[in-house]
Amino acid sequence: MRYSIVTLEILIPLVNNLLHFSEKVLSLCDHPALLDKSETHALYSSDAIERAWQILEKIPGRATGAYSHSQGVKGLRDEIAAGIAARDGFHASGDNIFLTDGASPAVHMMMQLLIRSEKDGILCPLPQYPLYSASIALHGGSFVPYFLDEEIGWGLEVDELKKQVDEARSKGITVRALVVINPGNPTGQVLAEENQKKIVEFCKNEGLVLLADEVYQENIYVEDKQFHSFKKIARSMGYTDDDLPLVSFQSVSKGYYGECGKRGGYMEVTGFNADVREQIYKVASVNLCSNISGQILSSLIMNPPKVGDESYESFMVERDGIISSLARRAKALEEAFNSLEGITCNKAEGAMYLFPRLHLPQKAIGAAQAAGAAPDAYYALRLLQATGIVVVPGSGFGQAPGTYHFRCTILPQEDKIPAIISRFKEFHEKFMDEFRDVSRDEAPTGTTIESGGD
Repeated sequence: MRYSIVTLEILIPLVNNLLHFSEKVLSLCDHPALLDKSETHALYSSDAIERAWQILEKIPGRATGAYSHSQGVKGLRDEIAAGIAARDGFHASGDNIFLTDGASPAVHMMMQLLIRSEKDGILCPLPQYPLYSASIALHGGSFVPYFLDEEIGWGLEVDELKKQVDEARSKGITVRALVVINPGNPTGQVLAEENQKKIVEFCKNEGLVLLADEVYQENIYVEDKQFHSFKKIARSMGYTDDDLPLVSFQSVSKGYYGECGKRGGYMEVTGFNADVREQIYKVASVNLCSNISGQILSSLIMNPPKVGDESYESFMVERDGIISSLARRAKALEEAFNSLEGITCNKAEGAMYLFPRLHLPQKAIGAAQAAGAAPDAYYALRLLQATGIVVVPGSGFGQAPGTYHFRCTILPQEDKIPAIISRFKEFHEKFMDEFRDVSRDEAPTGTTIESGGD
């Protein structure tokens, strides 16, 4: 039977186009002549028209095709700072915002600044989004891993951080920064507030720059969890800019907007002295500026329509509808994985991913070794060949030795999820039967998915 490719992995837009409000504002900014036409008022909401005027007044020459300041348009940075202040309850300054083409260039920029040689190390989680290991390697530094604890929902333990820092230092490596991804990629966990406080305290005590990847801050799917930025946590603990160097990353590619191709993002940089700030600005200036459409969209996601605006109700319906749908998709996939022999899966609390663990029969591990492949990569390839379903093996993200996983997104259209689950289950059951170490009837007690070994 032939299957078309169904991706549970490639990041696709969450909606066919931008949310209507952002779509309208961007179109008016790109074609300002529309603002002078009477017909525009019949097609666009009054607040979209007003927002476009406000944005164009901030852009040099009122042209989205022009260069901007290397940090981004000042007025847009101020709007983002206002959105951060409203989110956190603490002051934010547009002077601390660096607008970038998505969050990835901002990460590369910080790695370039932090890494002087292979003796400089960056603490990163395992499993981790490979951008970090790749960027560290690109800039000639040392990747210092710390393991997230799968048994406690991919928790981040400060004792593990301390252990890895001490070990790196014993090898002559200067650990300069800690990367934290919250909500997690690829693991989908959301850090508790008390946990974040311990992390902030650890960075303060160890003299580390805290690099906070917070691009999934809108993606929270469980009622008992809430996103808190690390800047908010640090300020609530009484730390000021003089106490803790902190860089927070945000992107328009994630959240409920999912506009990967617009390449909008920013980093908020606090806690660095004037000399270091000057070097950050120099590095930003090498690329002249980020694209203006992405800058505008970044300002819009941090300042969406508010109560009383004409677009507010329709915007909230769109936003809440997308987030609710993502939550349902995450739950359906999580329950499906946990219903299968040989798979266990932690709850997806946030982000856009699940990272199920495969408890593979020894025969399957042997077959993978014979094929010259990692066991989880072997499984993922067999899944693709049999069903057209794409997942990424956990070995691509790093994982505890002797464990096997795969990452999948929760982004396929909701109405297609049941069919994808059905095809996945059919494949997995056949795979387990093919490689079963003992027959199902002969299987001893304790070989179910709750306690199956690797």
